Parts: sequence; C-alpha cells; structure tokens
Amino acid sequence: MPELPEVETTRRGIEPYVVGQKIARLVVRNPHLRWRVPHTIMRELPGQTIQSVTRRAKYLLLATSAGTAILHLGMSGSLRVVNANQTASPHDHVDIAFDNGDCLRLRDPRRFGALLWTRADPLLHKLLKNLGPEPLMPDLVGAYLYQKTRGRKRAIRDTLLDSRLIAGIGNIYANEALFSAGIRPARPAGKISLAQYDRLLLAIRQTLERAIQAGGTTLRDFYASDGKPGYFQLSLQVYGREGEPCLGCQTPVRAKSLGQRTAFYCPKCQM
Repeated sequence: MPELPEVETTRRGIEPYVVGQKIARLVVRNPHLRWRVPHTIMRELPGQTIQSVTRRAKYLLLATSAGTAILHLGMSGSLRVVNANQTASPHDHVDIAFDNGDCLRLRDPRRFGALLWTRADPLLHKLLKNLGPEPLMPDLVGAYLYQKTRGRKRAIRDTLLDSRLIAGIGNIYANEALFSAGIRPARPAGKISLAQYDRLLLAIRQTLERAIQAGGTTLRDFYASDGKPGYFQLSLQVYGREGEPCLGCQTPVRAKSLGQRTAFYCPKCQM
C-alpha cells in the first residue's frame, strides 16, 4: 500500500509535468472507485489549469482556480504521466488529459483509490479536516504526542496509525521508527515518557525522510512510463524480518499480531 513517503515521491515525480498544464478533458473509464467519481469534477475540471500539486497525509491535492481535485492511491494505485494516445490497460481508470498531449493516468487494480472534487478549501473536506498534524512539520514536538496519549492503554504502534493523532504514518514506517527509538510496538501509549516521545518523533522523521530520499534516488519513469509503480524498497530494519537476526544485536526479530496488522520488533533492543 502506498504510504506517506511513496505518496510524496509520487507528488515530486508528477509535479514538473502537470503544474501549469491546462486540462483538455477528463476521461473516466470506471467511476466506481472507493467512492464514485463525482459528476461535478467531470463538468468543472476540463478547461482548468493545474496551479499546484501538494500533499496532505496520503492525499494528493491538484489545485485549480475553480477547485481542487483530491486523489488517493488506495491499496494499489499509481499515477503516471503518459502520452494521452497511449493505450490504456484494464486497470487504468482515469486520465486527466492536457493540452500538450500528455495525461496524468490513474491505475488502480483494486479500486480502493479515489478521485474527488471540492470548490472549497480542501483542508476542510470531510476526509481531511480531522487529520492530525503532519509528522514532518518542523514545529511538531514530542510533547504533543506525550500530552495526547496520557491515560491511553492502546498499543503505541496502533496509536501511531491513528491519523487523527498524527497523519500519514503507515504500518511499515511505524514499526521501523519504533525500532529506531527502542520502543516495543505493544507498549501502551500512555506508559511512554516525554523523553521517549522526543526520541520517537525524531525516529519517525528520520525514517520518513530516509524513505523519501530513497524514493528520490530510485524515482524512474513517471513520464512516458510502462505504468508500473516507481516506488522503492527501503532497506528495512525489522518490518517483514521475522526470525532474521536483528541488525543491532543479532537476536531473532519477532512478530506479534496487534489489531489487524502484524508488528515486528527486536525483543532485546526494544523495551
């Protein structure tokens, strides 16, 4: 599933090719994504010029003077800039075609993604208005997480996945950051000290930034691509490494079911 670094990598990849481009037409081959593609976007987006491409959590925002297109990649979606005449595959559900002959193509085999439209401030949209702060915000401090989690018995890994508390941290990067911070995924969030939250927030930022940089160095074929995801495989420390030696102490990495997702940790390095 595309997580925050993959979505940010996508944003950076498509931005040079779509900002400033006038939209000639919107081609919707299958409107039945996670939510039906609204009729308003089909009427109002053509003729507009994309002014900016920004990100909020795992959502991409394509701003125009008439409104903002809100894109989500779901479980398996990807975006590519291709020639508008390039034959679409069965999973290429939407094209935003430009005057210059290119198009921004949404491929989504599982159809859990979304293309929505708002004339209002997109940050007030029902899907975005209750999101917590961005983990990469420079003014976000560990005290915020500490204060928000007092008295909480929920596991810290699951707490980090709550987008109302902090936006955009998925399971992979939550596990990786907790390993870097030396905190076990199952520890109750309310039992973690302020100093530990300072360390955890730093680990979250470093993990996400490392992933984004890895994405930037392996970014390929966002333009005229074969449509395959250009995401990267970060060198993971614990996630998916059950039974393998910990990179820090050689103790076998363990896995534990938390909620509906698996957590990975080192029983020696994480307390």
